[in-house]
Amino acid sequence: QVQLVESGGGLVQPGGSLGLSCTASRIIFSQYIMGWYRQAPAKQLELVATISTTGNTNYALSVKGRFTISRHNTNNTVYLHMNNLKPEDTAIYYCKASNYWGKGTLVTVSS
Repeated sequence: QVQLVESGGGLVQPGGSLGLSCTASRIIFSQYIMGWYRQAPAKQLELVATISTTGNTNYALSVKGRFTISRHNTNNTVYLHMNNLKPEDTAIYYCKASNYWGKGTLVTVSS
């Protein structure tokens, strides 16, 4: 079955940077719009960023200018590079392709 596997989460200090990866298997990756979503404790799931099949990107206002989504179709991988992280960025980050979801990776921003 389709698998999306996220990696790269961890603990980072405010103002720091972190990079997430999501590798897909058993899909024709290049044909899918890929997205990153997150869910903070006691909050609803929210869109972080998406990237189209042609590389067009879209960001939540809260992360615009700080996060960058990119994709490498040869490696079936989508990335999320996060700069200037804030405590409010603390969440489980999920990768999405159509109606397929990864299991998530935890990002904690704390001093």
